[in-house]
Amino acid sequence: MVWLSDFVSSINRILWDVFLIVVLCGVGVYFTILTRGIQFRRFKQSLKLTFGSITLRGKKASDKEGMTSFQSLLTSVSAQIGTGNLAGVATAMVSGGPGAVFWMWVSAILGMATIYAEATLAQRYKTTVNGELVGGPVYYIRAAVKGPVGKAAAAVFSILIIVALGFMGNMVQANSVGGAMEAAFGIPSEIIGVVLALISLLVFLGGVKRIVAVAEKVVPFMAVFFTLSSIIVMVVNFRNIIPAFYDIFVGAFNPQAVLGGVLGVSVQQSIRYGIARGLFTHEAGMGSTPHAHALARVKNPCEQGLVAMIGVFVDTIILLPLTVLAILTSGVLGTKDAEGTFLTGIELTQSAFAQVFGQFGYVIIAICVFFFAFATIMGWYFFGLSNVKYLFGKKAVTIYSLLVSIFVGIGCTLKVDLVWNLADLFNGLMVIPNILALILLGKVVASLTKDWETGISGLSEKE
Repeated sequence: MVWLSDFVSSINRILWDVFLIVVLCGVGVYFTILTRGIQFRRFKQSLKLTFGSITLRGKKASDKEGMTSFQSLLTSVSAQIGTGNLAGVATAMVSGGPGAVFWMWVSAILGMATIYAEATLAQRYKTTVNGELVGGPVYYIRAAVKGPVGKAAAAVFSILIIVALGFMGNMVQANSVGGAMEAAFGIPSEIIGVVLALISLLVFLGGVKRIVAVAEKVVPFMAVFFTLSSIIVMVVNFRNIIPAFYDIFVGAFNPQAVLGGVLGVSVQQSIRYGIARGLFTHEAGMGSTPHAHALARVKNPCEQGLVAMIGVFVDTIILLPLTVLAILTSGVLGTKDAEGTFLTGIELTQSAFAQVFGQFGYVIIAICVFFFAFATIMGWYFFGLSNVKYLFGKKAVTIYSLLVSIFVGIGCTLKVDLVWNLADLFNGLMVIPNILALILLGKVVASLTKDWETGISGLSEKE
C-alpha cells in the first residue's frame, strides 16, 4: 500500500499545491464580484429564509415532489458536517500548522458565493425524469456546454462524484468511525466496519424519504451535543483561547513562528492543506450539495442559493472552530504517540477532549464522530445516487447501495493517510468539470440574481 499512497500523493501535489487552490479561490472571488458580495449583502436575509419558517411539524419529503428548503439544507449539511469537522481539521493543522485554519475560513467565505451559484443553477436547470424531480451539476453542465461534449463532460462528472463521494469519501467517514470506536471502547475496527456497513445499507434501501428523515433527526442532535462538549473544553482551558487565535492568524503567514515550526510547516503547506481540507468540509465548488438544493420547493432559484450559503457558514465558520479551539487550547497539537509519530486525525481530537474529560473524552468524540460520519455517509450516498440514476437508471440503485456499504466496511480498516489522500485526489478531479460549468454560466447567475433583486420575485433590493 506504500507505493499506492506515494503515487496518489504525487498526483495530489500537482492538483492541490497550486492549481486547485488558485481555481477555487479564483472562482469564489469571481462570484463574489459578479453578485456584488451576495454573501455579505444578503446574509441577514439568508438567515431569515433558512430559519424563519421552521416548524415542529415538517412536511414529508417526496422523491417526486422534492422537499422543503430546510430539508434540502439539512440533507446538504448532513454531508458537510462530517468527520472533516473532527478529523479533517486535525489533519489540516498537523500538515499545515494552526495557520491552515485561517485558510479554511478564507475558502469558506469565498465558497459562500460559489455555493450560492451552484444552488441557484441547480434550481434553474432542475427537471423531471420519469415523473421524478431531479437536478444537480450534470444538468447545468449540459446547459453550459451543448451537444456531445456537454454530455461527455456530464458523464465524466457523474463517474467522478460516484467514486469521490459514494466510495472514497465514505471510506474516509468510516475510517474515522473505526479509529474512534477502537480508541474509546476497544472494539476492533473490522467489527465496527461490518456493523456500520449493515446499518448504512438499511438506510440506503429506504430511499430519499429515509435519508431525509435521518438527516432531520441526526444533524441538530449531533451539532448541539458536540457544541456543548467543545464549550466545556474551552471553558476549562480559557486562558489559552487568545494564544490559540494568535497561532491561527500568525501561523497563516509565518508558520515557523508558532507550532508550524515544530511540525516543519511552510506557508505553502498551510495554504494547501487549509484550502484542501476546507473544501472537504464545506464542499463549495465540488458540485455535491447542489443535488439536495435542486430538490427544494422554493419560489425563486436565488432563494435556495441564499439558503445554501448558510450551510457553509454553519459548517466552517461556526462548528469547525469548536474542534480547532479544543485542540489548540488543550495543547495536544504537536504531541506524538508511543511510536514517535505526530498524533493526527480523530486520535488528535480525542486526545484534546481527554485532557478535560479523561478517558470519557474518547467516548464523547467516538459518539460525535459516529453521528457526524453516519449523517455524511447518508448525504454522500444520496449525491452519488443521483448520478447513478443519471448514468444507469433505477435498475442500478440496489447494486450501488451494496457497493457503497462494502466500501464503508473496508474504509474502517485502512490506514488514515491513504484514505485521506484518495479522498483529496477524487475531490480535486470532480471539482474541474463543475467549476468550468459554473464559470460558463456566470452570466446566468448574475442575470437571475439581478432579476430577483429588482422585484421579479416580489423582493426589493432594500428588503
